[in-house]
Amino acid sequence: MKSKPQNKVCQILRFPGVVCTTLLLILSNLVGTAAERPNILWITAEDMSSNLRCYGDNFARTPNLDAFARRSVRYLNAYATAPVCSPSRSCLITGVYASALGTQSLRSAFPIPAHIKGWPSYLRKVGYYTSNNVKTDYNTSDESRLIEESWDESSATAHWRNRAKKAQPFFSIFNLMTTHQSRTGVWPWEEFEKEIGSKLSPGERSNQAKVPLPPYYPDTPLVRKYMARYYDCVHLMDRQVGDLLQQLQHDGLADNTIVFFYSDHGMGMPRGKRVLHDSGMQVPLMIHFPEQYQHLAPQEMGTTTKQLVSFVDFPPSVLTLLGLKIPPYMQGQPFLGPANSTVRQYVYGTRDRVDEVYELARSVRDGRYLYIRNYMPHLSWAQPERYSDNAEFRREILQLAKAGKLNKTQMTYAGPSKPIEELYDTQADKHQVDNLADSTRHQEILRRLRTENQRHLSSLKDLAFLPEYEVWKRIAKQGTPYDLRSNANKYPFEKIVNAASLVGMERAAEFRVGLKDLEPAVRYWSAMGLRASSTKTTSSKIALKEALNDTSPVVRIEAADALIAKGEGSAGMPVLREELDNNDLNVALMAARALQQAGNRARGAAGQMKTKAEEAKAKIGEDPLWMFVQFALEEALEQMINSK
Repeated sequence: MKSKPQNKVCQILRFPGVVCTTLLLILSNLVGTAAERPNILWITAEDMSSNLRCYGDNFARTPNLDAFARRSVRYLNAYATAPVCSPSRSCLITGVYASALGTQSLRSAFPIPAHIKGWPSYLRKVGYYTSNNVKTDYNTSDESRLIEESWDESSATAHWRNRAKKAQPFFSIFNLMTTHQSRTGVWPWEEFEKEIGSKLSPGERSNQAKVPLPPYYPDTPLVRKYMARYYDCVHLMDRQVGDLLQQLQHDGLADNTIVFFYSDHGMGMPRGKRVLHDSGMQVPLMIHFPEQYQHLAPQEMGTTTKQLVSFVDFPPSVLTLLGLKIPPYMQGQPFLGPANSTVRQYVYGTRDRVDEVYELARSVRDGRYLYIRNYMPHLSWAQPERYSDNAEFRREILQLAKAGKLNKTQMTYAGPSKPIEELYDTQADKHQVDNLADSTRHQEILRRLRTENQRHLSSLKDLAFLPEYEVWKRIAKQGTPYDLRSNANKYPFEKIVNAASLVGMERAAEFRVGLKDLEPAVRYWSAMGLRASSTKTTSSKIALKEALNDTSPVVRIEAADALIAKGEGSAGMPVLREELDNNDLNVALMAARALQQAGNRARGAAGQMKTKAEEAKAKIGEDPLWMFVQFALEEALEQMINSK
């Protein structure tokens, strides 16, 4: 990596480093207040890992982005904050981690504090025209407020060209959906061919026989077919990027526009999107600075950097570039502009509920090692999921796993459970399939990253350790989840996270004690601990049966799920059936998911499940959670039919 050259003014005048830094700060502020400010353009690709030729993927055909890389700074260690879109976008629009806002679960409807703004609003205040084409998906009930304050226009036709005054500086986002999971894997093949394949000539189509496969995929004709489909989407997306850059050039704006290209998280394929490995979290990031603004660049155009960058850093970085103040609530650190004086040591990732699939995992990554802490280790990385299971690709992987036809490496994704801790040397193990958590030689690294994970969770007061039902109950339609972080009475974080940290360990006696705790969230995690434990002792079953009468419905559901898993369906199933009709939709969804996981053991509830699925389908417009209730129940019913 080439070091950043000293500013030409400093070289000519031979100023010392401190004076030079001060001068650059002054120049930056002048840029932020003068009539001629840089335009900022963000081009975002959906659901795509760094499968670009300029990132070393020689199978990819990405001529426009390869050319862009030659005149940009290319980041080799850029990461989303979550491996799914909505939590990532919640962070990108606010500069605050989703797990600090309470927006970490997909299709969250939690409010956020009024003082936390959509950060483009700060650009509008100094005269910028802001446009967003077209996706918002900010994962909060305050989405309309964020849209209104952030964008002059947010629509399918939003464009910098729509500003009234052509001299007005702009910040524009274009979200390219071409590589989205729907296109790469979920759409029926006929729809893919109509919308994507038909736009490529035969010579532009990817060769299925030569497409590269990561080691966690089985080598089958169907897998190759879908990986080729993914690369076809990448190729068409590259063309769309080229079109946008040509528009910028045609409008005479290329010389005063700083351009970002990145994706919103990893590839929308099995073991990509939704996991905390690099396949789900690492993104391509390239930033082009035109000549007049290269004094703000971290280094020369056409070079690469291994600097760690997180999505939470994007808003403060753009504000810094424009000489604007960073709001104190933002949690990232600028990596661009003269105020960039610190180097990030770690990036952090979060995985929580996606659709009907409950999960809680956290990651910490330095420049070399990736640490993942799984708080629900008894659940697979490849849990049943209605939307993703629409893809033939994923269904084949799961069927091969069930038939015992996958190797050890492939089962790291498709296996029935996962380790409590995962540790990977990403330099030696590009695809993160060799877990070093038990390696004697790596224990010091494991302890360091484990400690950093605990420190980061505590610093945020990570809200995911409270079930969503409990969050709603504690804010009581007043305040926000964000406010709970500073209220130890409503959210005794350390006590709850300590209970969650035991899940996956054989601590039956502690779990039984936890089921008597005054804190409902501790009881919830204790019931889950017994669910994950191999113990089937009478005392544990008695404790779980007593928990079926708990005052908290989420504890009752978790206890019922545990009893069903341990062969006590006659005790647990009535509770799930009762809670499925709970008026609180967060509770009903948990019950629906437990019934989905119960498989054939829920056959006696099939009639009720069908009725509830029909009700959910009719009410999707009222609340997105209804769709996930429908997903869980329809998937469960289909599995019952297929298993006859």
